[in-house]
Amino acid sequence: MCGFVGFTNFITHSENVLRNMMDVIVHRGPDSSGSYIDSKIALGFRRLSILDLKNGDQPMFNEDKSLILIFNGEIYNSNILRQKLIKKGHIFANNSDSEVLLHGYEEYGKNVVNELRGMFAFAIWDKKNEMLFAARDIFGIKPFYYAKMGASFMFGSEIKSFLKHPHFNKKLNKKALEQYLSFQYSPYLETFFKGVFKLPPAHYLIFKNNEVKINRYYNIEFNPNNSLSLDEWVQQIESVFDDSVSAHKISDVEVGSLLSSGVDSSYIACSANVSKTFTVGFSQDGYSEISFAKELSDTINIKNYSKVIAEQEWWGVFPKLQYHMDEPLADPSAIALYFACNEASKRVKVILSGEGSDEIFGGYNVYKDPIDNAIYEKLPFILRRFIAKFFSIFGERRGFNYFVRRGQKVEDRFIGNAYIFNKKQRDKILRKPILKEGPQAICKPFYDIMKGKDDVTKMQFLDLNMWLVGDILLKADKMSMANSIELRVPFLDRKVLELATTIPLKYRVTRKNTKYALRKAALKRMPLKVANKKKLGFPVPIRVWLRQKEYYNIVKEKFCSDVSLEFFNKNKILGLLNQHLNGKKDNSRKIWTIYTFLVWYNQFFSV
Repeated sequence: MCGFVGFTNFITHSENVLRNMMDVIVHRGPDSSGSYIDSKIALGFRRLSILDLKNGDQPMFNEDKSLILIFNGEIYNSNILRQKLIKKGHIFANNSDSEVLLHGYEEYGKNVVNELRGMFAFAIWDKKNEMLFAARDIFGIKPFYYAKMGASFMFGSEIKSFLKHPHFNKKLNKKALEQYLSFQYSPYLETFFKGVFKLPPAHYLIFKNNEVKINRYYNIEFNPNNSLSLDEWVQQIESVFDDSVSAHKISDVEVGSLLSSGVDSSYIACSANVSKTFTVGFSQDGYSEISFAKELSDTINIKNYSKVIAEQEWWGVFPKLQYHMDEPLADPSAIALYFACNEASKRVKVILSGEGSDEIFGGYNVYKDPIDNAIYEKLPFILRRFIAKFFSIFGERRGFNYFVRRGQKVEDRFIGNAYIFNKKQRDKILRKPILKEGPQAICKPFYDIMKGKDDVTKMQFLDLNMWLVGDILLKADKMSMANSIELRVPFLDRKVLELATTIPLKYRVTRKNTKYALRKAALKRMPLKVANKKKLGFPVPIRVWLRQKEYYNIVKEKFCSDVSLEFFNKNKILGLLNQHLNGKKDNSRKIWTIYTFLVWYNQFFSV
C-alpha cells in the first residue's frame, strides 16, 4: 500500500516540486521513496512495504526502461499471472506484484486490467509513445485523481499533493456543495476542487498529445440463477469467500483484522485465522461494540485490542481528518474507523475489514423496505401518490412520512444510504443555490441501466456505483493511510462479486433479515446471535454530543463564522441546531453535514 504523484514536466525546478508533492503524502508510504524525472514526465512514489520488502521499490522499470510504473494496491492473482507471463517468455527480476503489472502491460497492453484481481490504482509512462496509461480497480478501493491545468497534467493518490504544483489553480467547485448536502459525500466525478477529477472505478485513462481519454473496462451485472438451492448457495459462498480471504492474507508482514459486532467483520475474523483483532467504541450506552467483539475473539481464541474513544479526542482530531479526506465526508463512522486503524497500526501493518458485503450481498436494513411494504405497494401508484400528497401537507412527521415515501418510486426516494437534505431543504439553507436539479439527477443513469429489475437490485446497484466508492471506500482508504496501515477488503473481490450478483433476491433479502444466504454461511463459523445481529456499523453518539452545551457551542461558533455566512443562511442553520438542542427534532445528521463542510473548508481554503 503506497501513494504516488506525477505530472508532465513542463516546469522549472521539477525536482523540488516533485519532492514537495511527495512529502505531502508521506503518511501513505513512510518506509521509502523513489522518483523519476526526465524532460517529459515526473513520477514520485512513497512506499509502505508489504510484499517483497527488499525489491519492491518504485518507480519500477521494465527491462529496457521504456516503461515506468507507479502503483498503489495489491494484485492478489499476481503469482498466477506471473506463471502465465513466464510461459510467454517474460523474465522477472523480483517477486513483487508491481513487476507483474509491468510485464502484463507489455503482453496485453490496455487489456491488462481485465487480467487483474485486486485493489489498485496505477500509472505507466510509456516513453516510446509518450503516453500515460492509468487504471483503477473495479470497485474503486484505491483512489486516483487527475487535473489538467496550464501546461501540466498532474495525477496522484491524493488531491492535496497537487497544491504544491505551480500550475495548480485552487478554486472551490461550488456546485459540489449542493449535492454533497444531499449525499453527505461528493457524488460528482469533478471534486470539490474545480478542475480536479476522480478516475471512476473500473475505468482506465490514456493521456497522450495533451488529451485525456477515459474508458470503462468492466460492468457490474445482476443475473440471478434460480437453479440452485439455498444450501448450494451457502456452499458456493463459503468456497469463494475462503478463496478471497486466503488471497487477501498474502503478505510478508503480519495481518490483523478489524472487528465489530456485525456479521461481516466477524465472518472474516472467524475465517482468516489472524492472531489479532481491533475494536473501538464509546462510553455512552448503546454506542460500543467492544464487549461483543471481545466475546467473539475469546470464543475463537484471538487476542482483541480495543479502545474507548473519548469525546475530546474525537472533536480534537476531526479537523485533521477532514484534511486527510481531501473532500468533505460527513459520515461520522469515518472518524471511528480512524481510531480503529490507529489502534491496529501499533501492532500490525495490514488489516482485513468487512467493507462491501452489504452492497453486494444485500445487507443494508433499507433494502428490506420494498419487501416489507410489498402489500401496500400493490395499490395503484396514482392512488399512493394522491395519499402521499395529502400527508405531505403536514410536513415531516413520524408516521406520515411512511405514506409520503410510498407515494414515490424508488428512483425518487432512494439516493443511497444517506439522504440528508432534499433539494427543497438545501435550497432553504443555502444563501445562493445554483443547481436546478436535485440528487435524483445524479442517480438516474444508474437506475436507467437497471430498468426492469426489482427495487432491491436497483438499490444495490446504485450503492455499488455511488455510496460504496463515494463514502465507504473513501473513508477506508484515507483513514487507514492516515495511520500508514494497509486495509484490505476480502468481500470486494471480483470472484465474490460475480457470485453474489447471481444470487436470487429471495436469498439476498427477506422479511426476516438481510444478507440471508451470507448469514447462513457465516452461521457455520460463529454463534447464532452474531450471524443474525442487526447491522449497526460504527455507531457514533453525535446526536447525544450535539445536545451538550460544550459541543453545541463549538458548532454554533462555526455556524456563525464568516465562512459559514458566505455559503449558508445563518438563521436557518442555527434553527436546525437549536431545534436539536431543545429535543424537538433529531437534526444531528443535517447539522453534522454542514459542520463537516465548514471544517473541511477551513483546512483547505482558509489558509
